[in-house]
Amino acid sequence: MYKTKCKLYVMALGGCLMLTECKAPAVATSTASNPTVPGSFNTSTDTTNTATVKWRQFFTDPKLASLIDVALQNNQELNITLQEIAIAKNEIRTRKGELLPTVGIRAGAGVEKVGRYTSQGAGDASTEIAPGVEMPDPLTDFTIGAYANWEVDVWKKLRSAKKAAVARYLSSVEGKDFVMTNLIAEVANSYYELLALDNQLAIVKQNIELQQNALEVVKVQKEAAKTTELAVQKFQAEVLKSQSLQFDLAQQVTETENKINQLLGRYPQHVDRSTDDLLGMAPAIVSSGVPSQLLANRPDIKQAELDLAAAKLDVKVARAEFYPSLGISAGIGYQAFKTSYLFRTPESLLYSLAGDLVAPLVNRNAIKAAFQSANARQLQALYNYERTILNAYTEVVNQLSNSDNLSKSYALKAQQVDALNTSISVSNDLFRSARVDYFEVLMTQRDALESKLELIDTKKAQLMSVVSLYRDLGGGWK
Repeated sequence: MYKTKCKLYVMALGGCLMLTECKAPAVATSTASNPTVPGSFNTSTDTTNTATVKWRQFFTDPKLASLIDVALQNNQELNITLQEIAIAKNEIRTRKGELLPTVGIRAGAGVEKVGRYTSQGAGDASTEIAPGVEMPDPLTDFTIGAYANWEVDVWKKLRSAKKAAVARYLSSVEGKDFVMTNLIAEVANSYYELLALDNQLAIVKQNIELQQNALEVVKVQKEAAKTTELAVQKFQAEVLKSQSLQFDLAQQVTETENKINQLLGRYPQHVDRSTDDLLGMAPAIVSSGVPSQLLANRPDIKQAELDLAAAKLDVKVARAEFYPSLGISAGIGYQAFKTSYLFRTPESLLYSLAGDLVAPLVNRNAIKAAFQSANARQLQALYNYERTILNAYTEVVNQLSNSDNLSKSYALKAQQVDALNTSISVSNDLFRSARVDYFEVLMTQRDALESKLELIDTKKAQLMSVVSLYRDLGGGWK
């Protein structure tokens, strides 16, 4: 019987060693070439990059800076991301603990009654623990001791898992920075949108006063039989249209304020903001630097890179599952059927030491499936990394072009507004002298109002484009 057991153990150990020499499936690689980042966004190779400027220095409006401060403290999405960092940090501790032995203390008590006419019962009946004293029946059992289990990390499976957890923790930190960058940009863009609405509302109110004055002139001319009731009604309709637009803009102001309040994690309330003329605000000058700097400045690119590193380590962990694992277990303590005998040494002393070498044999298909899934996730992470770089470069190029075109458009629209402002006073003078029809005066006022509103929209788009370019270059999280 003893020889048979020895043969079985030797065969199992031999099988494990044979499987150790077996090769695991090869790691899949991407057939796509890694994208090469162009040398520049345009013809400039200047390495000066606005992304390195801290957001407090970039946004000089103190009221905007105050709003951003509140958002960074109270925004729910950002706080959720901070908890994800805490979770990732605890995962590192978990993986680190798996590298160390598991040590515990065990204490137990029990009672057992076996049949007298069995091999164990008959042996107990013939055993004397003292002259004339047999084994107690039923038999109690008391145990106290310490035990330890340790998986020896022969194939670096546990260490790779810990490194993957570290990479994911660093990835979550970059994810927090990316959320912060987008949050700052969103607050700033909403702030400029609110300022634009304030300025448009002021222009509409001024235009209503001009239209009402023109309406009074038309009424006087009608009484003097110089015009008709049709002209009066047309001017009246234009005044009503502008008054209606005033309330539409007021609603947009309320909604934009509430959007900012939501970003700041607070209930709807008035948003303190600048009262300066939006058209007098000069967009900040942004230096784009060179595309290679995106790899260091953009948190989403660094996050994708760390996710790729973690995915590669996951493949190593899955590959190590094909090889035998070595476990060591040990224990020491005392055991007796009576408490008074429990700590007698060496009679009640017990100890054990064992090593196990276990390799997969029947379940290799399941391990192979897990390995292939890890391989696929690694390729996903690689493609995501390539896509993130391409997307970042495209966003910067689009915003650079947008900023340039908006600057040219604004200059032309400003000239248009100046021309229409002049035409209003000219048309009013000509109308009073009955040299132009009232319809021309109406159309001139309407065109002037629309051009002023469009000019503010263009200025708003300019300011928002600068904010978006600052974000796309990777600024805002420092």
